[in-house]
Amino acid sequence: VQLQAFGGGLVQAGGFLRLSCAASDRTAGNNGMGWFRQAPGKERELVAAIAWNGGRPYYADSVKGRFTISRDYAANTVYLQMNSLRPEDTAVYYCATARGAVTTTTTKGYNYWGQGTQVTVSS
Repeated sequence: VQLQAFGGGLVQAGGFLRLSCAASDRTAGNNGMGWFRQAPGKERELVAAIAWNGGRPYYADSVKGRFTISRDYAANTVYLQMNSLRPEDTAVYYCATARGAVTTTTTKGYNYWGQGTQVTVSS
């Protein structure tokens, strides 16, 4: 499975972006999907995740109420809608396919990764 993430960019605080992650293989629809981010000097952290059936969405406390993860099975695509962006959201965002139908919060639970897309939020 190959994943391609796009949609990042430069936005002012309070603005919004929508990230997309397109999978090359329909089998990705059988797996959970996650969005991670990594800021300079920090570890990669899970931001949001969604199970294979679109259920059990997970959000990091820092993004709850502002970010929404969703998936379009027909398009083999997972989205991350990011609203009310803050400077601390600045990072490279990665999408990843979980090893199973549900998701975990650690990177070890994911086996395919997109190339990352830069999100920069200015104050």
